[in-house]
Amino acid sequence: MCPPAHYRVTYSINPWMDPAKPVDLPLALAQWEDLRDRYRSLGHTVELLDPREGLPDMVFAANGATVVDGRVLGARFAYPERTAEAEVHLDWFRAHGFTEVLEPGHINEGEGDFAVTATYILAGRGFRSSPLSHAEAQEFFGRPVIGLDLVDPRYYHLDTALSVLDDTADEIMYYPGAFSPGSRSVLARLFPDALIAEEPAAAALGLNAVSDGRHVLLPQAAVGLFEPLRERGFEPIGMDLGELLKGGGSVKCCTQELRG
Repeated sequence: MCPPAHYRVTYSINPWMDPAKPVDLPLALAQWEDLRDRYRSLGHTVELLDPREGLPDMVFAANGATVVDGRVLGARFAYPERTAEAEVHLDWFRAHGFTEVLEPGHINEGEGDFAVTATYILAGRGFRSSPLSHAEAQEFFGRPVIGLDLVDPRYYHLDTALSVLDDTADEIMYYPGAFSPGSRSVLARLFPDALIAEEPAAAALGLNAVSDGRHVLLPQAAVGLFEPLRERGFEPIGMDLGELLKGGGSVKCCTQELRG
C-alpha cells in the first residue's frame, strides 16, 4: 500500500476523475489509514511504499505490478501521467529481496487488469492494458491467461468489474455488463457458480474489493453485495473510501497483493 500523501485529482484519465471536484486530502488519508488498519486487525501484514511528489495516483498501488509465486511482473502504464510509478515499484521489489522481476515490454497496469485465481490469470483489455501483455504474463508466470474484453468505460480496469473471492477454489464475483458478449460467455463457462453483481453495486465500485477467502473488504455503498456474500459464507466488511473514489479507485486499487 502507498499512503495518499500527494494524492489529488488535477487531470482525468478515467470517467471517475473530475478535476473540478476537489479532494479532501486529510479525509483521504484517514480513509486510507482505516483500510490499512483493518487489514492489520485481520492479521495481515501491510508493506508500505513511499509516496513520491508529482505522482498523485501512487495511492492506487495495485497498478504497479502483479506478483504470483514470488515472481514480479512490473507495470507499463498507458498514460504518461503515471509512467514514472512503474520504476518506483520495481525498485521496491528489488530492494526487498525479490529476485525474479520482469520489466514488461507491453502495456499492463498490474492488478488493475490481472486477477489471479487458483487455475487462471484473468486479464482485462480494451481501455488500458495491451492484449500483447497477456502472452507476456503467461510466459513469465507459466499459468494460463484468459483475456477478457471490457466494453464500458466506467469499468476501465478488470478490478472494477471482477473480484476474486477465493483463489484456492476459483470463486469470483463480477458484473456482466462490463464485458463483451464473448467474454461473458467465457466467464459463464469457466465460473458457472460465480456471484453475479447487479448494476447498482457495480456502479458503486463494489467489485473493487479484496478477499482473504473469508473476509471481503469492499465499498460500503455496494449494499447489494453484502447479503449474497454472507449466503456464500463470506464476511463482508464495508469500507468508506469516498475520497479515493474521486480518482477512480477503492479497496482493491489501493491494495497490491504479494503472493508467495
